[in-house]
Amino acid sequence: MNTSEKSSGPALPCSTDWDDINWPKIEKYVNNLQQRIYRAESWKEYRRVKRLQRMCLNSKAVLLIAIRKVTQFNNGRNTPGIDGFKAISTEERAKLFDAMKNMKIKLHKPKPAQRKYIQKKNGKLRSLGIPTIKDRIYQEIIRIALEPQAEANFESISYGFRPRRSCHDAVSRIIMNLKSMRWNWVFEGDFKACFDTLAHDFILDQIKHFPAYDLVEKFLKAGYVDKNIYHKTEKGTPQGGILSPLLANIALNGMEKVLKISHKKKIRKNGQVYYMTNGKYRVVRYADDFLIFAQNKEDIEAIYDILNPYLEDRGLELAEDKTKITHIDEGFDFLGFNFRRYQSKWGFIHRCQPSKESVKEVKSKVAEMCKELHGHNVDTLIDKLNPLIRGVANYWKPSSANKTFSELDNYIWQKVFKFIKRLHPNKPMKWLIKTYFPIYEDEKRVNKWILTGPKKGNNLIKMSWTSLKRHELIEFNHSPYDKSKTEYFNKRILSC
Repeated sequence: MNTSEKSSGPALPCSTDWDDINWPKIEKYVNNLQQRIYRAESWKEYRRVKRLQRMCLNSKAVLLIAIRKVTQFNNGRNTPGIDGFKAISTEERAKLFDAMKNMKIKLHKPKPAQRKYIQKKNGKLRSLGIPTIKDRIYQEIIRIALEPQAEANFESISYGFRPRRSCHDAVSRIIMNLKSMRWNWVFEGDFKACFDTLAHDFILDQIKHFPAYDLVEKFLKAGYVDKNIYHKTEKGTPQGGILSPLLANIALNGMEKVLKISHKKKIRKNGQVYYMTNGKYRVVRYADDFLIFAQNKEDIEAIYDILNPYLEDRGLELAEDKTKITHIDEGFDFLGFNFRRYQSKWGFIHRCQPSKESVKEVKSKVAEMCKELHGHNVDTLIDKLNPLIRGVANYWKPSSANKTFSELDNYIWQKVFKFIKRLHPNKPMKWLIKTYFPIYEDEKRVNKWILTGPKKGNNLIKMSWTSLKRHELIEFNHSPYDKSKTEYFNKRILSC
């Protein structure tokens, strides 16, 4: 595609035709631009990378995509920053585009983020920084321009907050390490307040040639407002900002290098390309949570000293309460799963299953939901519970979750029946069964204990209806920004 924006010009809107924009054409143009940035970085054509990034930062097509994502698709689209501004309607989005299309991104002055707090699992509070809508849009533009370059340099063992990579990829990598029967010791690592303590100087040094370097620095130094009081930010990148996960990944990149892990390209007899990993450690990282595997206790205990330079450069510390050394026979939890090796009469068995803590958390959510919906009808309860059940089951289905699914189905049934009895305290059991548990039948099963809404006829699904399926690990360093891997990712989407 031509480097000018003439190709996407006809799709650019007036202030009244936001819904008539040719979005597929706009997205294709932006995606092509990102692929070119990735290719140029892979080929080490750094001047070309910079030129393409400038084009991206000043592109009206990129601005359109950023506005659409921030104001239409992101979860926080209805949450304003300190200026209270939101753009919910199509008319407001079009007016916002008209107001921003002639602005120079380099001249933008970010406003402080609005500080909010959410409760963590351990009862402590996690701070979030909520930027204004305009700041989020400019951060998204920067992300679009910077991410392809970063993706070309990221380590293959990093899976958090990266395009087309997921928790399940990290889980598959862990299983692969365990099944090799060599990596018996695990260093469970967690950075203490990672997003709040990352060194600005280190982050900026990694992107010193990026055309919008100055604006990234302004975002990092913009500060935040907490209870109407302004606070400076001398370190960290706020959780809640669109750019923060990418900047954190850029800063945390390099763990394999410190551990002297290398990868060598190999070609099998059938022509298939694969990468052989060398070194006495193996790593899996998901955002600020990571695991390091070693073959013996001596090597795993040396990790503390080996990581010191890595931590100091980035202004980080290890969280003492979450960092520990474990043998795989004891088992360890990661991303809501438990991994452990068992001795059986057939030899060693490696098992991945939902962790006890995550099962407890799901039960707590179900109980809380049933309590909150007290007084509502059964149809409403089913509409609320089904997405939770479906989401949890799909998350755990790459593991050995059969027993967990049965346990939770039983728990949910008990809570649901208690809900119905509370709803109809004077009705006999036969009436409750007849009203809410008619015979359920589909092409796969017949069951007389499936909760059915009497008004809508909707059914409460069971976790055990979800088939277990191993997740296929993403190939080494494959990226959706690599045009040559388009077919690979298309097949991968279909297979999931």
